[in-house]
Amino acid sequence: MLEEAVTVIRRLLTGELVTHRGTHYRVDTARLFTLPERPPPIPMSGLGAKAARLAGRIADGYICTAPDTALLEASQQGGGKGKPTQAGGKVCWAPDAARARDTVRRLWPNMFLPGEAAQLLPQPRHFAQLASLVADQMAEQDTACGPDPEAHVAALRPCLEAGFDEVYTNQIGPDQEGFFDFYAERVLPRLRGPHP
Repeated sequence: MLEEAVTVIRRLLTGELVTHRGTHYRVDTARLFTLPERPPPIPMSGLGAKAARLAGRIADGYICTAPDTALLEASQQGGGKGKPTQAGGKVCWAPDAARARDTVRRLWPNMFLPGEAAQLLPQPRHFAQLASLVADQMAEQDTACGPDPEAHVAALRPCLEAGFDEVYTNQIGPDQEGFFDFYAERVLPRLRGPHP
């Protein structure tokens, strides 16, 4: 399904009239009249080896939500050698760790759902039901929470060490300005420089 979608998107980005009758998608005489100077890259995430290999084959880059070297290698084996790779995760900066953990548990508890649950739950109410089981200790264990720069560095450095080209992070919570200041002054300087 995803491969067919990428094919249709790339055809549309040519500016030509596109008609497509595929297994999963039907497009009837569609055309983009306003095109970018160059088609944007289409990177792809893959949470398993099969998806990572597919990303290597059809996408313009690979995105991973963890510093998983096996998935990085799978994307490269699929044809992704030389294509950009990204990995990272979510964090929560706040002036104190308890407040950060509460913010994570309140705003993004679904990241702690085990296994495939987060991909398979059909209704928001199902997420809410499982999210009620998330404890503060889970947020503390699996997320860099609070004002300690070393905790944030420890959460992101494995992505660099795994060999990903770019590392991203997402601030959970409303204090974006505080997060950016904290990262600029206390986290990014510790992450810059050569890495194994």
